[in-house]
Amino acid sequence: MGIFTRISADAFDALQLDAGVLLSRFDPNNPYAVPADEDIICTTSGGINPTCTPTYSDFGEDVDNVPTNMMEFKHLDGWECAMAFTSIKFNAAGVQLALGAADATTLTNGVTKITPRRNVNRADFGDIWWVGDKADGGAAAIRLKNALSTGGFGLQTSKNAKGTIAMTITGHVSLYAQDDMPMEFYDIPAENGESTWPLIQYLTNITPGVTATTVLRGASLTNTLTAASGYTIDDDSVKVTMGGVDITDMAYDDSTSKVIIAKVTAPVVITAVAEANS
Repeated sequence: MGIFTRISADAFDALQLDAGVLLSRFDPNNPYAVPADEDIICTTSGGINPTCTPTYSDFGEDVDNVPTNMMEFKHLDGWECAMAFTSIKFNAAGVQLALGAADATTLTNGVTKITPRRNVNRADFGDIWWVGDKADGGAAAIRLKNALSTGGFGLQTSKNAKGTIAMTITGHVSLYAQDDMPMEFYDIPAENGESTWPLIQYLTNITPGVTATTVLRGASLTNTLTAASGYTIDDDSVKVTMGGVDITDMAYDDSTSKVIIAKVTAPVVITAVAEANS
């Protein structure tokens, strides 16, 4: 294997998992609280696509002898920040969110009426959070500030299927905070730094030095395997996997019967058999 055919030991930790959730409220100072149902904006299908794209002007574009994209002439005009997703939840709040500038009123019989409005009110803007899990037990969060739907409302129905509403929600800069851009990003570590991975051992006639069923994420593991009296460990039977990847050659020392892993980055499974002495 070439010296550059490799990945870092923490590569698995940085994976973002699953679709995540859209929230109307999220506190990055208390990120481990389970979201309340009323804070979940909608039920999505097909994932969520947050984007944050800069727009630039090249002030040297019309200047003689200046190469294209000379960095000293680059000017940042602003940021286009948005979240695009498909909702499968048709209710008054969802329709009003998709319309953006709209009013909801409740009729005497309990029916909610949503009506588009010809002007935009400050109350139409609000923050939206996307929060998703990470493989290391932490989370990733993105805040879209002063968000307003710019994609409008569009319902797609089909036979024997769910109706879907495609939405594009765009962040905006405020007149009262003109240096605050519309999107923020948060990398949230595992709670207390002590989330664990499973440690599973299939041992026959062997006593492990580590009997715990979990190991701290990112911690080291040294596990001495001791054969029962009158038995000897069959080194060929020993197999160590981490995250489903066979790491026996680098993790098992047959001279000491120790499993040594410098950093646990995924579930660990140890299999070994000790045979009776002849």
